Amino acid sequence: MTPQLEATLRRLPDRPGVYLFRDARGTVLYVGKAQSLRLRVRSYWQKRRPAEALRIESALDRVAEVEYTLTDSVSEALLLEANLVKRTQPRFNVRLKDDKSYPFIKITLADDFPRVERTRRLPADGSRYFGPYASASSVDEAMNLIRRLFPFRTCTIPIRDGERALPRPCLLYHIKRCQGPCIGAISKAAYRRDVEQVILFLEGRQGAVVRALTVQMEEAAGRLEFERAGVLRDKVRSIERTMESQKMAAHARTEEDILGLAHQEGAAAVQLFAVRDGKMVGRDVFLLENVQGASEIDLLTAFVKQYYAAASSVPRAVLLPLGLPEAVELSAYLAGRRGGPVRLRVPLRGEKRQLVALATRNAAEHLAREQARWLADEGKTRTALVELADALGLAVPPARIEGYDISNIGGTNAVGSMVVFEDGRPRTGEYRRFRIQGVRGPDDYASHREVLHRRFRRARTGDEGAEEELRWRMPDLVLIDGGRGQLSVAVEVLAEIGLRDLPVAALAKEREELFTPDRPGPIVLPPDSPALYLVQRLRDEAHRFAIGYHRRLRAKQAVRSAFDEVPGVGPARRRALLRVFGSTRRVREAPVAQIAAVPGIGPALAARIKAVLEA
Repeated sequence: MTPQLEATLRRLPDRPGVYLFRDARGTVLYVGKAQSLRLRVRSYWQKRRPAEALRIESALDRVAEVEYTLTDSVSEALLLEANLVKRTQPRFNVRLKDDKSYPFIKITLADDFPRVERTRRLPADGSRYFGPYASASSVDEAMNLIRRLFPFRTCTIPIRDGERALPRPCLLYHIKRCQGPCIGAISKAAYRRDVEQVILFLEGRQGAVVRALTVQMEEAAGRLEFERAGVLRDKVRSIERTMESQKMAAHARTEEDILGLAHQEGAAAVQLFAVRDGKMVGRDVFLLENVQGASEIDLLTAFVKQYYAAASSVPRAVLLPLGLPEAVELSAYLAGRRGGPVRLRVPLRGEKRQLVALATRNAAEHLAREQARWLADEGKTRTALVELADALGLAVPPARIEGYDISNIGGTNAVGSMVVFEDGRPRTGEYRRFRIQGVRGPDDYASHREVLHRRFRRARTGDEGAEEELRWRMPDLVLIDGGRGQLSVAVEVLAEIGLRDLPVAALAKEREELFTPDRPGPIVLPPDSPALYLVQRLRDEAHRFAIGYHRRLRAKQAVRSAFDEVPGVGPARRRALLRVFGSTRRVREAPVAQIAAVPGIGPALAARIKAVLEA
């Protein structure tokens, strides 16, 4: 333990808060919360250590700094802990797998005519969010059902009540998947009434939706609007069929989540059944990672903290397969999220116990399927890595491979990409983009030289002012997209930096041939070789990543160029226009009055913008 760390431990306050263990490079290793920071953090280096100290023992040897944040209560500390785990992705915390990318359904309530859309970001913009869902397909299934019942708009065109935004509607209106607010086919009040039904539906309150639609159906029939009444009747029947399929053994007013946990061989899954009004309105399985050495209590506690930190709704009760030592603190934390009391229960008998057992069996079945798939994939991947090592003459299969590509279509906005595969799988969190700075025109060799030099120079020298590269691990193999020329550049750069022994190869696309510095001719892998499939995947991923970045830069430049010709449109107004319309094409197609309604534009400037864009 360093003197600085000892001094920090001595100064720790006897108050609730959250602590972070960092290594010498500042990387977060572990995040935890405590009723007393002084007692909890010090205990990791004492004889009587907390249970998780054994699980993260290898991390404790690397701790160079302890950072902490004070909170007013343990409940506040729980929320902060969950958010920090999500943001920093510490290596030694149990966490939801790919937590940052779970999808939500978003309803843009700030609009006169709200959109219902899928999102993975949750800004505080006045919208309602529902989720998280375990997969994008779960979101799409829910949205398709809602769209059939209550056709909502998906376009981003600004539409205001009483205005006709477009001269004619899109195809979705004609196939009855949108109600045409853009042409004034539905009033704001009627559209908003449907949005309220969508919200009730997503909250799991289908019974309330059926009752509201039944009243509307009877009112329509009373006005002799039989076609309208028939449409409403069909919606009621459709929802009732959905409710019938969701029925389960539960009391009519039940509002609870039922959790089941499966844990084996370094993997864990949680099955969640969401029950509202006695009906199962959602069922998702969530995988956990970094579970080695964790107890089932650790796993379930981590899930409850992290899932409900982002969940759009918290039920009155959560049924668990086992008791949690932090149950009182977690109940208070969930009550704060819900705005009302929340019970954490472990049912011991009867129908509730059977539901928890059912959720547990579902979690175990899902985990078994995933493990079977992982084992099959791992077998193929191991074979591919061994074959690749043999083909390239490497002493051991490369655990970490970095692939590089350059995109400079048209000679402008040249960019480079670096993608990382570890144990044959993409590590998207370690992908990097490089904007080429010192090369003019389409010079692929010079661009490769700049990217590789920037990647390896800092990591090699360990300069004090190093950028993010300093934290990157050295690869076991560098793969360049190209042929002999690109390979020669890579070899020269690595030699200049002092990395002559770092294995490097190039994959030429035309004939899918591999080139290495020590062989005069190409290496041709069999067409059905797992090793060839692996390097092709890596090469294609690097190409996709570079092309995507290049296109974004070109699109930004095109937008700047278009608006640069309009006097009075600077960066702030340009951003305002793009926030509303999304692209220059949509600005060009919009009426002058609609452009003028954008904050900071006005009628005169809108007319100038329209004239320039249509010229």
